[in-house]
Amino acid sequence: MKKLLSLALAASLITAPAVMAEQISFNNSWKEQKFSLFSKNKYSFGGGTLGIQSDASVSMTYLRLPENAWSSTKAAWRWRVDQSVPATDLHKKGGDDRNFSFYMIFMSKDEALQFKGKSLRRLFKAKTARILVYTWGGAHGRGKVFDSPYSSGVGKTVILRDAGTGNHRESVDFVSDYKRAFGGTPGAVVGFAITADSDDTDTAIRAQMSNLVLN
Repeated sequence: MKKLLSLALAASLITAPAVMAEQISFNNSWKEQKFSLFSKNKYSFGGGTLGIQSDASVSMTYLRLPENAWSSTKAAWRWRVDQSVPATDLHKKGGDDRNFSFYMIFMSKDEALQFKGKSLRRLFKAKTARILVYTWGGAHGRGKVFDSPYSSGVGKTVILRDAGTGNHRESVDFVSDYKRAFGGTPGAVVGFAITADSDDTDTAIRAQMSNLVLN
């Protein structure tokens, strides 16, 4: 019996895929996408921490993920807001300020290979692209999922925190969230993007994200 158990354990170690946690660094690999000439946020990159200062402004910082991270299924991070925008209606385009939007961008592996090195805008317009937008803002209640007003059918907003200050640890299973939002299973997770948006309410955000890990 002991021999059989040892053989079974050895077989499981050979066939079971290894699940490795990968720390995502906030370094100069992240790029910025401005939405207007005169309005952009200030980002400070410090290895494990991203600082955000938004003063009646909006912009995005983004990262293309390496191919060895495409099959990840979960993510965890800590985010903190010391100064918050007011609660807005995130269903509506315009006037929908929020402290954080954390985008996870998915597409089929074949198309992901074709889009290597392409711009963020090209990624967002890819035929098979699907985007989960984990959000701290509004007043809709944790767990609510609805169409992004900027990419209906392609992007889905997932509320994690309503507008306000605080310091929280988050852990998401984006396979489950993808199924709930779109149905089916996600393709490759090919990139991240982070925005802070305070321009419509003419307010300010002081926030940071840290300890971002993929599994």
